[in-house]
Amino acid sequence: MASLLALDQMIILMASLGAPELLIILVIVIVIFGAGKLPEIGGALGKGIREFRTATKEIEEAEKDIQEAADEVEAGQE
Repeated sequence: MASLLALDQMIILMASLGAPELLIILVIVIVIFGAGKLPEIGGALGKGIREFRTATKEIEEAEKDIQEAADEVEAGQE
């Protein structure tokens, strides 16, 4: 029960990030990685997000194909 409470609090904290908090995070990232690395980091992050979306679409399509095959088998047995 305590872990669920902590999870709820974490979600609320993440949802309440505003412009000042994001600006602080950006400054920290610039200090750690330097301004020259930001385009590389952004590109890698974008590529990762695209790959994730592609993978999730492939999984959804596979699930749809499996469901259609199961429906065909079920209809053939009737």
